Amino acid sequence: MLLLEAGGSDWHPFVHMPAGLAKLVQYQFLNWNYETEPEPELMQRRLYWPRGKLLGGSSSINAMCYIRGQHEDYDAWAAEGCRGWAWSDVLPYFKRSEDNTRGADQWHGSGGQLAVDDLRYVNPLTPVFLEAAAAAGYPRNQDFNGARQEGFGLYQVTQRNGQRCSTAAGYLREAMFRGNLTVLTHAQVSKVIIDHGRAVGVEILRGGRPERYEAAREVILSGGAINSPQLLMLSGIGPADGLRKAGIKVRLDAPEVGRNLHDHLDICVLRHCKQPITYDRTNDVMLGLQYMFTRTGVGTSNIAESGGFARSARARDARPDLQFHFVPAMLDDHGRNRLPGFGFTLHGCALRPQSRGHLELASADPMAKPRIYANYLSEPEDLELMLECVRISREIFASAPFLPYADREITPGEGVRDRAGLIDFIRRKAETIYHPVGTCRMGSDATAVVDPELRVRGVDGLRVVDASIMPRLVSGNTNAPTVMIAERASDLILAA
Repeated sequence: MLLLEAGGSDWHPFVHMPAGLAKLVQYQFLNWNYETEPEPELMQRRLYWPRGKLLGGSSSINAMCYIRGQHEDYDAWAAEGCRGWAWSDVLPYFKRSEDNTRGADQWHGSGGQLAVDDLRYVNPLTPVFLEAAAAAGYPRNQDFNGARQEGFGLYQVTQRNGQRCSTAAGYLREAMFRGNLTVLTHAQVSKVIIDHGRAVGVEILRGGRPERYEAAREVILSGGAINSPQLLMLSGIGPADGLRKAGIKVRLDAPEVGRNLHDHLDICVLRHCKQPITYDRTNDVMLGLQYMFTRTGVGTSNIAESGGFARSARARDARPDLQFHFVPAMLDDHGRNRLPGFGFTLHGCALRPQSRGHLELASADPMAKPRIYANYLSEPEDLELMLECVRISREIFASAPFLPYADREITPGEGVRDRAGLIDFIRRKAETIYHPVGTCRMGSDATAVVDPELRVRGVDGLRVVDASIMPRLVSGNTNAPTVMIAERASDLILAA
């Protein structure tokens, strides 16, 4: 078996120290550093889309929140033609992957490869936030992945012994010692080789030189919602007109490749803090030494320590339709803009956005980044839910437990109260919360890119195994569902 990774290894210490994620945005060599095309509903802004470019992919740079989504998400997949992907089908794979320190029960597993743990350290403001949410009328939830998702609480995280448990750490590190696995890093796949309708290998670029590798059985793409459809198109599998425009020979006209792109759009309410207890001005030397020698303290924090799921006034059923992440620090522009003083942030997003975008090739050059058209807020209901996110965030920050801590509002700003002003704020400041999916949609219909066994329709010996196959975005963070997809895919591959 040959594993090809376009980036390098996961050696960097900030990858493994959970709080190091605040620094990772600075290291472009660990990141694809994508940008969208100008977004029509967001004042023509190009939004920054970081994606992991190293072993473990985005699981090596994410905030480690372990969230599966709602049971109904997967039942909807099955109802739309994804046989074998209902909640009752996928729960065993979630449990199989999981090594939860709370132990195994009806909802959770132990002994799996993906470590799930409670946070070792939380900021003093984190329990204040949870008290504030309760004071605002939102219930407490001790387990977002149990019987119900609704409520506020601490996130469980993909960590083991205070260290990040990425897919590289949880799965690959052990497997690399097997004699039947070869791992090549800095090896960017340029195309899948198709011969008489079958994937027979790949061409790669490594060290500036082209190389070719043949597949004994199958080619499996796991490039995520951007790179997997890009590779299909570079290989001649995609919308025929777009391929011809890019100068690529059409192997299979597959109009839906790169379509159905959707993501959680995030809006942040920031306030200054009266007390210097946030993470804005931490002593990095002391933090690092404590973490290095004890695996305790701030270094073990995922920064987004708590949050919750709520039903907005516009919810269409009994399920939560909004998610929140509380950060005891001021985060602006993905943490790239450091604001003076001390403060805290509440991220809010609509869980099931209606807007859909797409991506397309910029050229036939495999090193050229694809054009990403996220098309955020193209459906009016998505904007209404963003307004609800702001309303609830302000409501929580205004509740009694925050009174000793909450100072002047930074964004939207104290003077922004009317609908027009709030809409303007959302269009100026909303950003991705890093959950793009859907661009190699799974389904049983003829237009689906992959079938329910994740095989690319119209090409033998080729599968896609990543978040791009999701027909609809799950109601929460996407790392745990992507691991589940890979677990189920392993059984499908072995059974073939």
